[in-house]
Order: sequence, then structure tokens, then C-alpha cells
Amino acid sequence: MTIGGFLKTSLLDYPGHIASTVFICGCNYRCPYCHNADLVAGKNLTKIYTQAEIIDYLKKRSGIIEGICFTGGEPTLCKDLFSFISDVKNMGFLVKLDTNGCNPMFIKNAYERKLIDYVAMDIKNSKEKYAPTCGVPIHLSNLERSIDYVRSCGIDYEFRTTVIKEYHTPEDIESIGQWLNKSSQYYLQQYVEQPTQFKTGLHPHSEETLKAMADSVKDCFDHVGLRGI
Repeated sequence: MTIGGFLKTSLLDYPGHIASTVFICGCNYRCPYCHNADLVAGKNLTKIYTQAEIIDYLKKRSGIIEGICFTGGEPTLCKDLFSFISDVKNMGFLVKLDTNGCNPMFIKNAYERKLIDYVAMDIKNSKEKYAPTCGVPIHLSNLERSIDYVRSCGIDYEFRTTVIKEYHTPEDIESIGQWLNKSSQYYLQQYVEQPTQFKTGLHPHSEETLKAMADSVKDCFDHVGLRGI
């Protein structure tokens, strides 16, 4: 396991909780707009953290930090993550998992072992445009297994899409709404360009367009929200 980043305190990464965020290197996607491209590639990292460093910090912040968010990259690809999460859970922290949904068995095993409390799953685009948005060929069957599992197992969860003018049309968002119909929470996230991403020169939709997109799928979810505007 390579830990390429550690945010000691966040009020945004775990809804409703003060959290620390652990960034795991490596990913099987190459989303052109990914703002964690250095983590994905495992290059140009300013610091590598050890599990011991993070555990020591959490011990000192017990009673203040409520939850730990494991993100990436794609953390479910890390074989050592189960033991790390188990250590964190044994300390009494809530655990949130950020994932692209490629590894349904990891999600299932982690939930059944009571290691995770919240899942945030990225939905990159409509089914028809998924691979170009990910930058690689993908197996939609694995993603759909993850979607079906988190919707039925009882865990708290959200789906979310980072919306980019070059990749997402209003019709794409409507297609996602129909795909995920009757799900709990869905968030549209405003795109913000970062200098480290794989492809630059992309553009956000206007706030007005994002609001219209959210309104178009409001009947497909219990809650639809916007982030980053």
C-alpha cells in the first residue's frame, strides 16, 4: 500500500462528520479530468505516509475526529486496505469508502465484516459514454453489481458525477437518472480544472445548466444535490 496523501481534518469529505482523509495511490481508470492524477500514477508525490504515522495521529485526535475517509486513486484495489480499515474501526472511528465501483466483492466483504459505514460511488457518465469518460475499457457488469449491492445492503451511500462540458450533456444526466432510478442520494459536482490532471483544457457547465440537470433527475432519487458551485 502506498499512501500518497493525508488530510488531517476535513469538514467536507464525510457528510455530517469531522473526518481525516487517507489517499491511496493507484487506479485502474484514467479519467482525463481526474484531479488526483499524481496519486493515480504514483508519481511526483510530495510525501509518502505510513500507516503507523496515521494511526499515531488518530490516537491523539480521538474524540475530535469522528470518521476516516479512504479515497484515492481507487482504494479497493489495495490488498492491504482491509487490515488498515480494521485497525481504524477498532479505534472507534466511522469509515467512509470512496470508490469507482470496479470491485464489488471488496465492498461486499468490507460491509459484511462491519468495516465500512458509508460508500460514495462515482458514476462517471451514462452507460453509452462510460469508457471514454474513464479513459480505459471497463466492465460495466462489475459497476452494476456494486450499484445493486450498495442500494440493497442497508449501508448509507451516495452516487456522484463530476460534470464536464466536453463529456456530459443534459441527456447524459437524464440517462444516469433512469439507470439509478429509486436510489437514495445523487450529487452533481462542478468541474474545476487542476494543473496535475491527465488532460487540461476542459470546461465546466454553467451553474444554471447544472441546476437544470439536477432538476431533471430529482424524481429519480430521494435527494439530489449540487457541489462546488
